[in-house]
Amino acid sequence: MLISHALQAVGCTGDHRYEEHSETGAQIMAVEADTSQNAAGGMKRSGAVIGILSAISLSHLLNDTIQSLVPAIYPVLKNEFHLDFGQIGLITLAFNLTASLLQPAVGLYTDRHPQPFSLAVGMSVTLSGVVLLSQAHSFWMIVLAVALIGTGSAIFHPESSRVARMASGGRHGFAQSFFQVGGNVGSSLGPLLAAFIVLPYGQPSLAWFSLIAVTGIIVLMRVGVWYRKERRRPKPAVSVAAGMEAVFSRGTVARAIGILIVLIFSKYFYMASMGSYYTFFIIEKFGVSVRDAQLYLFVFLGAVALGTFVGGPMGDRFGRKYVIWFSILGVVPFTLILPHVNLFWTVASSVAIGIILASAFSSILVYAQELMPGKVGTISGLFFGFAFGMGGLGAAVLGQLADLTSIRFVFNLCAFLPLLGILAAFLPDTRKKTAKVVKDQ
Repeated sequence: MLISHALQAVGCTGDHRYEEHSETGAQIMAVEADTSQNAAGGMKRSGAVIGILSAISLSHLLNDTIQSLVPAIYPVLKNEFHLDFGQIGLITLAFNLTASLLQPAVGLYTDRHPQPFSLAVGMSVTLSGVVLLSQAHSFWMIVLAVALIGTGSAIFHPESSRVARMASGGRHGFAQSFFQVGGNVGSSLGPLLAAFIVLPYGQPSLAWFSLIAVTGIIVLMRVGVWYRKERRRPKPAVSVAAGMEAVFSRGTVARAIGILIVLIFSKYFYMASMGSYYTFFIIEKFGVSVRDAQLYLFVFLGAVALGTFVGGPMGDRFGRKYVIWFSILGVVPFTLILPHVNLFWTVASSVAIGIILASAFSSILVYAQELMPGKVGTISGLFFGFAFGMGGLGAAVLGQLADLTSIRFVFNLCAFLPLLGILAAFLPDTRKKTAKVVKDQ
């Protein structure tokens, strides 16, 4: 269904209630004035929205399938190149820091100068990283290869998040979840592909995954055509940005953004422990094979995909503040027991952690976009970039800590990170404020 909708997306130019466009070099949020025309054209819009959302979600799936291969093949690389945990952490740091440093800059630039075809360019850079990784014969070549994959991801995420918002029809939480669940499904596929392809056939088999990148380039070229047409169409609109700025003072916005950044730190430091070291943890504690460990990682990442999908719509319905609060703080019981239970309950706890913790990001991202309307690229780049950066820094720090202590010590320590979710109580409620601004307009 996702693929069929994606392939039908070319040429779709349906109307949308909410869209971002460029005016005098700056992005503003537009609200379509003629609501009766919106209602009359609902069916046509729906097809166009789902087609574009499906295409961008499929592209996210392809992009994140490739990048998820990096941590999934860590056991292979560790044995092949005789790496220690510190070097594993540095590989993750190279990928995540490349993405984190570039994404805010890409988002800021594309807010002022939208680039419809930058999505395909980003996937092309990822393609070069995949090919190099399949042929790497030293530690530093591996670092360079994953840095290229990180660069491609940095170019992809801010503009693809903007496309998802453009095609949302006003359901921003749903659109972000639909977009992000593609990435999470892709991330969950990495361990499976590593278990059934890379483990049996070795590092050179990674070259086959260049076909995934090529497919992504084709889909994103078609999305770029739609994006360019949407930007050129005239849109009767009124700006709500000024009203939102009047509702939330700069101090309130700065404090809220600061809290969100702390929550991202908490979430992605813990996710770094799971994504990079969960396989090593269960291999060491339970003596399972590398292949079985990859399958258990797949179960966790599948739970992350499910949590991502439900998180956005829940934020639309119940309020993003409360979803953020629950999704960070609600995992604490499971993170605390995971290091101390048997294999069955370890896997069960990982599923609960994945579903609950992953429900946060869509709501965090849309919440921040509501705080700073008209700056979709900047906000997307900042939060995607910070998430990647915290994941990379977490992997590097935790890898060094595991070398000095043990993997079990790392998981016991990280179990307390979600307690920072209590800070979500201090976030302002944007639902009432946004409704007031729209009514006043």
